[in-house]
Amino acid sequence: MFLKKYIAYTLQYSQRRQWLVALILTFVLLATIVLSICIGPYPMSIWKAGSILANLSLPWSLPVDLPWPIRELTVIQVIRLPRVLLATLVGLGLGMSGAALQGLMRNPLVGPDLVGVSSGSAMGGVLAIMLDWPPLAVVFLAFVGGLLSLGATFRLAQLAKSSDGIGLILAGIFVGGFCLSCVGLGFFLANDAQLNAITFWLLGTMTKATQATVWLVAIPTLGGGAILMLLRWRLNLLSLGNDDAFAIGVKVSSLRFAIIVVVSLIVAAQVSVAGIIGWVGLVVPHWARMLVGPDHRKMFPASALLGALFVLFVDNFTRVVLRSDVPTGVLTTIIGTPFICFMFWKKQTKGWVGD
Repeated sequence: MFLKKYIAYTLQYSQRRQWLVALILTFVLLATIVLSICIGPYPMSIWKAGSILANLSLPWSLPVDLPWPIRELTVIQVIRLPRVLLATLVGLGLGMSGAALQGLMRNPLVGPDLVGVSSGSAMGGVLAIMLDWPPLAVVFLAFVGGLLSLGATFRLAQLAKSSDGIGLILAGIFVGGFCLSCVGLGFFLANDAQLNAITFWLLGTMTKATQATVWLVAIPTLGGGAILMLLRWRLNLLSLGNDDAFAIGVKVSSLRFAIIVVVSLIVAAQVSVAGIIGWVGLVVPHWARMLVGPDHRKMFPASALLGALFVLFVDNFTRVVLRSDVPTGVLTTIIGTPFICFMFWKKQTKGWVGD
């Protein structure tokens, strides 16, 4: 009797703790967004920034006699707000995509960077830039490239009979290497203007944030994220194995196809606007797993919030502390690589199952 009460209390405490973590992360993210809009080379108070944001959110147009200087309005409306929203959406999408891929393939070493999605999307985006196509076409070709590369990676791993092991990582390296070779060919064939655009874009940056690019990322990220949130409990069933999941009614093939398409769309939209933001989808799910455990129902929201905080923090660091256009993707890789190396060293004796 005592043991049953203890187990029930432990489960209730664990659930309360997980929801508390989610609430805290949500509050911290909202506070970080507000703070990010206030800080920069032209700082302003929270009250002034809040009043401008409140006025911008009204359905009617702004009054003719503005209560603030036009410079402050321009800084928030044209420069900071789109950049902060873009960084937040990119982090949300990459965090959820990494958690979905790791749960789908039951491998914590899987991420959009390592299974060919990012490089495939980059290949499609580079092709669109070389053809001087509009932004929507860049998103479309990036989506097609990411979808084809991820499908090729998964199919190659299946042929090697290792769809959830190290063979998946090797297949991703092979496919990603081919896509990056195509990107290198694009560098060789591009003219000077296209070469500068491709180089700066591939390194990962938020400097091209506008209202239009924010919408280009927001629609697939929020729509695809909602689908992943609805499917997250099914990923818990996939942890039992393909055969056991199929035996209890999970359509494994359909689920995999749906997740692959959604992840490809999210990553493609992000790559087409902000370039390759490395290692976020690989590192952030580990942080979420440490905070709330391996249950995807709790880990998905935590991964999304932590991803947004991570990318937003790095972007703030580049524009406020460094005060330069250092590519965000470079810094995320510099920060993420030592962490994942430490985790690999820490878990090498007992495996990754306990993560």
